[in-house]
Amino acid sequence: MNGRNAFWEKPLRELDRGEWEALCDGCGRCCVHKLEDEDTGELYPTNVACKLLDRRNGRCTDYKNRRRRVADCVTLDRASLNSLEWLPETCAYRLRAAGEPLFDWHYLISGSRETVHAGGQSTRGWTVSEDDAGELEWHVVDRAL
Repeated sequence: MNGRNAFWEKPLRELDRGEWEALCDGCGRCCVHKLEDEDTGELYPTNVACKLLDRRNGRCTDYKNRRRRVADCVTLDRASLNSLEWLPETCAYRLRAAGEPLFDWHYLISGSRETVHAGGQSTRGWTVSEDDAGELEWHVVDRAL
């Protein structure tokens, strides 16, 4: 896919709304709950995903209404991007904000929405829904944010 209209190589400020939304790789990792140590501020990832996350496909099941249904859902935009330290290091928005290229497994590069999953970068196969999880403290995992 890389070549014809590589909009994802443009600076983020130049992307239109459709291009901005298309930049999401569908990993779903931003929708996984994190715990913060009150003393140190350190963040710890869990394997617990938002109840709206389709954990197989890494997409929100009610994207349009997510903020109304999930009080602490954060809208990712150009203004908030640099303040969201919990975004995955592989996040396309984070990479492009830093002038870095997308990974080969990103669907805009590979041409397939399955490569994010095959590359082990998504929520598929290791997360549980918050509806089934119970206490988050029992779900801390040894994974990068």
